Amino acid sequence: MNLSNKLRRSREALTGRLSQLFSSGSIDEGVLEEAEEILLGSDLGWELTEKIMLELPGRIRKSGQGWKEALAGILRESVPVRSASRIISARPRVIIVVGVNGAGKTTTIARLAAMFQKEKSKVLLACADTFRAAAAEQLEIWAEKLGPAIITQLPGSDPGALAYDAVKRGLSRDYDTVIIDTAGRLPNKKGLLAELSKVHRVCGKAMESAPHEVLLVLDGTVGQNAKAQAEQFLEAIPITGLVVTKLHGTAKGGSVLAMASQMDIPIEYIGVGESSDDLLEFELDSYINALLDIEEGKS
Repeated sequence: MNLSNKLRRSREALTGRLSQLFSSGSIDEGVLEEAEEILLGSDLGWELTEKIMLELPGRIRKSGQGWKEALAGILRESVPVRSASRIISARPRVIIVVGVNGAGKTTTIARLAAMFQKEKSKVLLACADTFRAAAAEQLEIWAEKLGPAIITQLPGSDPGALAYDAVKRGLSRDYDTVIIDTAGRLPNKKGLLAELSKVHRVCGKAMESAPHEVLLVLDGTVGQNAKAQAEQFLEAIPITGLVVTKLHGTAKGGSVLAMASQMDIPIEYIGVGESSDDLLEFELDSYINALLDIEEGKS
């Protein structure tokens, strides 16, 4: 897959404009002011933009690098990556997926299931969103299409009880991975936040060390406006990684790096298209190279 093509709109908004700006070779105050506007317009955020503006001119002068390579270096140093100690060896690997309705949560779960099944993982899906009947129906459609087993309950059932049963079934029936969907109402309701906390807690009762991952799905087209949503979810449940969707349809690809940097949470996956193969494990170097139009191995 050509990630650069998938990020075309973001690349043109950021790199296309910066290339024109830096083409003269001079880096005076006027150039830097315009560069700052471009970075902010690409949704890199105030914090990351300020760091870039403070470090970029000196790095270019001292290292002799071009602006792309210098910028890539700053971005790599600013964005957290998954720690090697976070590699999950538990079986089953229990993953809770959270996010607001419309962010692509159900589709992300289906694509994760497809990805794990390609790796010969036996997958169990569980719909702990028992408030919305359509949630279970959507997940069941994906399960029929892709093949993993699925647990659902009638609307109004206890989400925590369903999550507990799913983890216990994963243990007793030798599943490799259990993926738990959760309610996606806007996270400004105390009931939802309490519900998420309960789902997280009962997973630990069903299996020591579970859940092993809590993934927050964010809509990439919303850009940094999704950060406020993320902060509310963080009040209820410890997020271990981000999934940013719909990046092929936005010029706000810089927001991925900004959100990860500001929240100090690594990006685990990105969604870059409509097919089941368009959920990718996030690789920081490849993403930065695609965003800045740098040939792999050159940065």
